[in-house]
Amino acid sequence: MSSSLARHDDTEVAVAAALAGATAVRTRYGQRLTRIDKGDGDFATDADVAAEEAILDVLRSARPSDAMRGEEGGRRGAADAAREWLVDPLCGTLNYAVGTALVAVNVALRDGPAAVADPFGGEVFHTDGETARVRRDGRDTPLAPTASSRLVDVNLDPPFPGAPAFRAVDLLAHPGFGRVFRPRVVSTTLALAWVAAGKRAAYVTDGTALTESVHFAAGIALCRSAGCVVTGVDGAPVGPAGRGLVAAADAETHGQLLSLLREPLGSGTGRRR
Repeated sequence: MSSSLARHDDTEVAVAAALAGATAVRTRYGQRLTRIDKGDGDFATDADVAAEEAILDVLRSARPSDAMRGEEGGRRGAADAAREWLVDPLCGTLNYAVGTALVAVNVALRDGPAAVADPFGGEVFHTDGETARVRRDGRDTPLAPTASSRLVDVNLDPPFPGAPAFRAVDLLAHPGFGRVFRPRVVSTTLALAWVAAGKRAAYVTDGTALTESVHFAAGIALCRSAGCVVTGVDGAPVGPAGRGLVAAADAETHGQLLSLLREPLGSGTGRRR
C-alpha cells in the first residue's frame, strides 16, 4: 500500500484517507461507544479516534514528510513541515452517537486537494483544487451546483463568535427567508459538500478562520472548485481573518442570503442590530 499510494497524486491520497476513515466509522456504527468529554457539552467517541488513526495511517504511508492536524489528536509530524493535512475524522459526532447516519469524514491538504466521504451514502466528494467530482462505485462524475432545491442548511452549533452582530438562528426567523428558501439543519459539514453537489442551495455558518479549520477546509475547497460563490457572512473573502461562511450554488442565491443577513428581523431595509 505504501509504494502504491506514494505514486498517486495528492487527490487520490486524500480520497484514500477519507475512505479509510469512512470504513472505521461504518464499522463502529450502532455499537456501544465510549465518550470522551471535551467540555461545554461537546464530546468525541472512540469511533472518532479510530477513524482519525485510520486516516493518519494512510497519510503517513503516502506522505511521511507531511504534517497532519487532526481534530482529536492535534498536530503531528515535523514542526517545520512545508505541508499540512487537516483531518476531521467524524463530523457529526452528536448525530452518530444517537444512531443518526448523517456524518462526514473530511481530509484536506492545506491550500490543496481535499476529499469528503459520506460513510453511509457510498459517495466521496473530491477536488484537485481546480475541478470537483463525486466518486460512486469507482466512477467519478463532475459536481454541478444548483440552487433549484432552495434548501439552505444552517449550522446552529455553538460557539457563536459572531454574536450579537450575526446569529444564524436569526436567519431562520427572518420573514423573508421562508418566502424564498427552506431551512435544513443537518448538523454536519456533509451539507457543505452537498452545496457543491447540487443537493443544497447554500450553507451558512458562524465561525472564524474556517479555511484553516479541520471541519470546514475540505468542504470549502470543494465548493470553490465546483464554482460556488463562497464568502464570509459579511460578503468578504473567506480566510484567516474571515467572519463565518456563506457558500451558495450561484450568485443570485448568495446575494439573496447576504441581503437577508444584513436586514434586521421584521424589516425589509436597514442593517442588522
